[in-house]
Amino acid sequence: MAEYQLKVTTGGRSFAATFDHILITLLGSEGQSEKSQLNHWTETYTIKTSSSLGKLLLVKVEKRPRFLLPENDLFCTKITVTTPEGETLLFPCYRWLSNHDIVELRGGKGPVYIPIENIRAGMLRSEESWQSIEDIKNIFWIRSTQISEYVSDHWKDDDFYGYQFLNGVNPCLIKRCSELPPNFPVTEEMVKPFLENGSTLDNEMKVNVLSGIPGKIYHGEKLQVPAPLCLLYLNPEQKLMPIAIQVHQQPSEDNPIFLPSDSETDWLLAKIFIKNANMITHQAISHLKNTHLISESWAMSLLRNVPVIHPIYKLLISHFRWILHINAQAREILLGPKGSFALSSLGVDGTIELMTRAQSELTYSSLCFPEDIRSRGLESIPDFYYRDDGLKIWDIIHRLFVKAMVGHFYRSDNEVVKDSELQGWIHEIFTRCFLESKSSVVKFITMVIFTVSAQHAAINNPEFDYQTFAPNGSLLLRKPSPTAKGQSSMKTLLETLPTVGETCLSVLRRSQVLLGSYPEEQFQEPEVKMMMMKFQAELSSLSADIKARNAKLVVPYTYLDPSQIDASIIK
Repeated sequence: MAEYQLKVTTGGRSFAATFDHILITLLGSEGQSEKSQLNHWTETYTIKTSSSLGKLLLVKVEKRPRFLLPENDLFCTKITVTTPEGETLLFPCYRWLSNHDIVELRGGKGPVYIPIENIRAGMLRSEESWQSIEDIKNIFWIRSTQISEYVSDHWKDDDFYGYQFLNGVNPCLIKRCSELPPNFPVTEEMVKPFLENGSTLDNEMKVNVLSGIPGKIYHGEKLQVPAPLCLLYLNPEQKLMPIAIQVHQQPSEDNPIFLPSDSETDWLLAKIFIKNANMITHQAISHLKNTHLISESWAMSLLRNVPVIHPIYKLLISHFRWILHINAQAREILLGPKGSFALSSLGVDGTIELMTRAQSELTYSSLCFPEDIRSRGLESIPDFYYRDDGLKIWDIIHRLFVKAMVGHFYRSDNEVVKDSELQGWIHEIFTRCFLESKSSVVKFITMVIFTVSAQHAAINNPEFDYQTFAPNGSLLLRKPSPTAKGQSSMKTLLETLPTVGETCLSVLRRSQVLLGSYPEEQFQEPEVKMMMMKFQAELSSLSADIKARNAKLVVPYTYLDPSQIDASIIK
């Protein structure tokens, strides 16, 4: 039996203590404690474990309401823990906790990164290849979630692989095509064993925007950055299955088309190269460019052209809450010399080239969610929860909220045309473009709010679940793709993935004013406040529906649950 002595302080603030339930979990390098409840708020507490937890890494604090009592927030300044070995550790907090809040506190002496480096000495500096898939799986147990555990257990499964193109970290690439491109010479004979009798080849996913971009120099050699093609088939069980992969754009003898009937490692490697391209385009295009950076242009133009008393400013400013600050950080954290993209196969220069190419292909309709889904031919594909939840959120924002708000302040289309401040905002975003009607204003503002809230949540929030486990998707692949079948092994696969240290550095965290919340009270009009309340009620109802659906799913889709969507890009 081991005992940990905790001391919790509130810093002497008025009303800082609480009578609500406080739950504490200690996480160490050799295990974690059971969840312990502080039945009455005290400054000292003892947690007993069957044995030592090793090096203490995290203190997890959860606040739960006490039955029949009103909510009573807690302000915690710090927690100190004395271990069974006699070491006293400080875990700074300095924040208010409301009901259902969960915070994970790291020791004040600890490093900036998630404390994975404490689990194995020198891990972040290790340039060794992983020795087994189980090693990769085991190292992230301390930060696992229900979905991340499912990912690490099922990453090899073709049906789960196909599912992720619909509901994983980047559901923005897949599209339905009526015919195969000429540079993807898949024949009916090749894939016939994987098709239903009489079926045709009509589901394709292309990643050609990467074609021709050189990789970075890695250990003195230029990395290969394929622009692969993957054919996906919706089988009779309504599961989306990969049935053919070509790793490079141009067909040739040393660029074979891989099939599910090939050796296990050949097929896994081919899928890993597809995931590498998917992850690169996700991070650079779907996430950074098409949510963070594009919304910065909307925010900057709003601040330059629209006064603070303007109703459009009041409506949107909460949705741009931290965008300039977070993007300034992102330019260093992602695009800096030691940032995430510097660790990718493309490197920083290649990533910027990729975003430049993608920007030239961006259209207004592609940012409007319903039009994007239609243009990709995905209206009827089953179990596409990103589409289902996204369309409902778009409709709530558009029909119930923005249409009512704009209609309240603009009585006619002529008032829209004559609003020089509104037109100045739009003109700066779209050169020589202006809004001609209330409906065009409603659509544009709906797109802005949806992008900075729901779309960003759908792209950002799955990152930890789906990208922590490197075999399921990595920004960096160290080896070229196979040039022939039957020459790979599990050793080849592990040598292709990032090293131990590179894998640990790529771990992502996600951190909320929720969509529908407007705490600054920009509007005083009772009618507008009523619109906000209806907006919140509709989002709450959708949240309940999504939770009920997710309870029946093996892999729940939580990322567009309104209770998980920030109103603005804050991380």
